[in-house]
Amino acid sequence: MSRFGISGWTLRARIFALCLAAGLLLGGLGLAAAFAAAGANNAVDVVLDRVGPMRVAGQNLSTALVDQETGVRGYAISGQAKSLEPYESGVTDAQARIADIRKLLKPGDRKIRASLDQVEQLAAKWRTEVAEPLVRTVRTQGTEAAQQRVEAIDTRDFDRIRAAVDTLQLEIQILRDTSAAVARDSSGNLVAVEIAAAIVILVTGVILLILLDRLVSRPITHLAGQVRQVAAGDYDRHIDTASYGSPDLIGLAEDVDRMRQQIASELSEVRAARQQVEWINQQLQSQAEELTRSNRDLEQFAYVASHDLQEPLRKVASFCQLLQRRYAGQLDDRADQYIGFAVDGAQRMQRLINDLLAFSRIGRLTSGFTDVDLNKVLGDVKSQLEARAGEEAEITWSGVPTVEGEEPLLTTLFVNLVGNSLKFRRPDVPPVITITASRSQEEWRINVRDNGIGIEAEFADKVFVIFQRLHARDAYEGTGIGLAIVKKIVEYHGGRIWLDVDVPEGASIWFTLPVLPGAEEPDSAEVEEVTA
Repeated sequence: MSRFGISGWTLRARIFALCLAAGLLLGGLGLAAAFAAAGANNAVDVVLDRVGPMRVAGQNLSTALVDQETGVRGYAISGQAKSLEPYESGVTDAQARIADIRKLLKPGDRKIRASLDQVEQLAAKWRTEVAEPLVRTVRTQGTEAAQQRVEAIDTRDFDRIRAAVDTLQLEIQILRDTSAAVARDSSGNLVAVEIAAAIVILVTGVILLILLDRLVSRPITHLAGQVRQVAAGDYDRHIDTASYGSPDLIGLAEDVDRMRQQIASELSEVRAARQQVEWINQQLQSQAEELTRSNRDLEQFAYVASHDLQEPLRKVASFCQLLQRRYAGQLDDRADQYIGFAVDGAQRMQRLINDLLAFSRIGRLTSGFTDVDLNKVLGDVKSQLEARAGEEAEITWSGVPTVEGEEPLLTTLFVNLVGNSLKFRRPDVPPVITITASRSQEEWRINVRDNGIGIEAEFADKVFVIFQRLHARDAYEGTGIGLAIVKKIVEYHGGRIWLDVDVPEGASIWFTLPVLPGAEEPDSAEVEEVTA
């Protein structure tokens, strides 16, 4: 095999060569079978289409010749014209049968043609020398003279005709036997071709099985065993590629070994990464414990701020207010101013502490999420802000949905947003506050817009930072924590918030809230308007 370079052939090339050789052999056998079948068909056609009709025509020819002799003899005896009819019809039939046989003859049927010519010549000679003179004798001399002539006729002439007809039939039978022998031989050859084709197919199948076993099954079983050892954890085991004869499997084994090497390399990296992740997890766990401790400290601080710090602050504020009420006007103006500063500072400190506590409690002190109808929430907000809104303010909302959340926190959210719109109104312009909602895939986009003084684009991010103020303290009241509380409430509910800076006037704040599972978008035609 190495002499022809077969050992370097791929499995596909070997199978292709085997199939090509088998195909060529089967093609040759197919041609032989086609020739054999054609020969058998030709022989059968000769027997059925030529020999059979010729034998029938030969028998009918013999009958027609006998009818001629019988008719002539009967006419010689009886002298009646009716007795001559078999002769006349026999002549016509004989000529027709001879013509039929001639039509069936082929150029190679020389013996049959020669025998037919002999029969035709002898029959014509008999009619000329025997039959026609006898008929003339009956017509001219009478039956007695005709009978005497019949007795004098030599029957050997007609016997020669009979012998010639028998020879013709014998030649036709020989043609039939020859054609039958050819058909039998062709059938035998066809069977031999079929047996040879079966042997070729069988041998090809055996060789193919041997090739698959030696070049595929055994090597793959051996390779699978090595792969199982690698899969069991022996990633350092080298895959043997020298025991595979087919270049395909050699390449496959080399690919598997490269994959093993890659897996081993990546596994080493994964182990190193796992160690690093474990170290990071330990650090995160330490930080989580530190955060837990810090949260406990913050909770303790909140408790102290809400109880221990507010109590002395309330006392300071109370006594400062007592001083202001009792000694107002009794001291000089500077003393009254100092006392006012002290009262205002104590009150602002108290508001800051309360707002800070409220900010820190968002998400820590929870009552659990429920289905909250924002229409009801806005109705409550409108009622709470009715005194601040005054008679000229207009607050409307439309299409607001039912969401999942904590109703007190959502109420605080809208109180801060609507309250800011009322606070930062334009002088001598009635405030108009519009709240709308629209669905965008799996979230609600809610917009609170007013016609107030608005917010500059450069402060779009700053407004949501805790204790950030954009105006002087004496211009607008408040601690600057309202929008920070709003942002924390929105994020606690899984949403996001931003400032729309592309409005011509006023402020426009957008925020999102998740859609309830299975919720439908409310009909935009159902708009509820409330004027405060």
